Amino acid sequence: MRPESLADYVGQKHLVGEGSVLRRMMESGQLSSLILWGPPGVGKTTLAHIMAKTMDREFFTLSAVAAGVKEVRDVIDKAKGNSLFKRGAAPVLFIDEIHRFNKAQQDALLGAVETGIIVLVGATTENPSFEVITPLLSRCQVFVLKSLERSDLEELLQRAISSDVLLREKNIEVLETEALLRYSGGDARKLLNVLELVVDSQTGRETIIIDNAGVTESIQENMAVYDKNGEMHYDIISAFIKSVRGSDPNAAIYYLARMIDGGEDPLFIARRLCILAAEDIGLANPNALLLANSCFEIVNRIGMPEGRIPLAEATIYLASSPKSNSAYMAIDTALAEVRKDHSPAVPLHLRNAPTSLMEELGYSDGYKYAHDYPGHFTDLEFLPQELSGRVFYSPAPNRHEDALRAYLEKCWPKYYQKG
Repeated sequence: MRPESLADYVGQKHLVGEGSVLRRMMESGQLSSLILWGPPGVGKTTLAHIMAKTMDREFFTLSAVAAGVKEVRDVIDKAKGNSLFKRGAAPVLFIDEIHRFNKAQQDALLGAVETGIIVLVGATTENPSFEVITPLLSRCQVFVLKSLERSDLEELLQRAISSDVLLREKNIEVLETEALLRYSGGDARKLLNVLELVVDSQTGRETIIIDNAGVTESIQENMAVYDKNGEMHYDIISAFIKSVRGSDPNAAIYYLARMIDGGEDPLFIARRLCILAAEDIGLANPNALLLANSCFEIVNRIGMPEGRIPLAEATIYLASSPKSNSAYMAIDTALAEVRKDHSPAVPLHLRNAPTSLMEELGYSDGYKYAHDYPGHFTDLEFLPQELSGRVFYSPAPNRHEDALRAYLEKCWPKYYQKG
């Protein structure tokens, strides 16, 4: 069922639709190194194959789980002898799960990418800013793929039923799709796995019925097969995050154990703890972010199995800590304002005046140095005039932020009301 051309490729219209960036790149024949970042089962590998085939490039593939520096260098040597490369069309080297490559493995790619011996196409489910070394990342464009939408999944479902060599021979009647789509989670691979399970569970029947009850029953009876590609990893990390956010240390430590026992990258877990500390605990307990960052540094330094102990300590501390998402909400609210069509000018009194001309224009005129006033505070307007009075940060009700609110009410009574 893997598509062979863009005409058959489903989803990611923002990247491959008419006039989009990747489509223009393929149509021009000028393919540069890139990284495809997105959740599993959304077409990263397929898109890499289509790009190479459309542009008539030789295609090499490596899995970061199994390949090492030697394998990388072997592919580069093959690429150097490739006849297409000698005519100016460098082969494509596709590396799946490139986030699992260590620094030495990524360093081995640098020279070949920089000199154009290969066109690197990396696929990752992790943020490449954290996982790909800066010199390599700077030589690649990053394209973000999204989870497939309902219409995409329904199209794939109908295509599988009508086109798959085995399924098209069966009489399949689709009555309901809600459970099928829910279990797929925007992942085409999961969708087809679930469809296969449901069809296999009704082998021998004249008509195969696809409905919510049948899908749920098939999943529950075949959970190991359903997760045969290890994609429950995403369900477990989701449960872990939500358990910490929900202040349940017992569930959080259980899901931490599941991840450790399953061989999850400990730094992946530690990064999630840092994000949790900032997003979900925030100013309710500022020490949480310090502890989470220390956990990351310690795990990075000592590795496993000892790293499980600081991971457990940070997990329990964060899960047992009071919660606030006020900082998260504040920055998102401010970003929404910034991304509107207008960009108000910075008030003149807040601008520096390093030249006499700027002084004449009123730069810095009227600025009040806070430390010259009682309590190191002066009532001065800092926002652009058009945004005067806007409140982006609203303290959440907790011990730490109650103190912040009291201070802000004292400083800015017109913006922060008492009580």
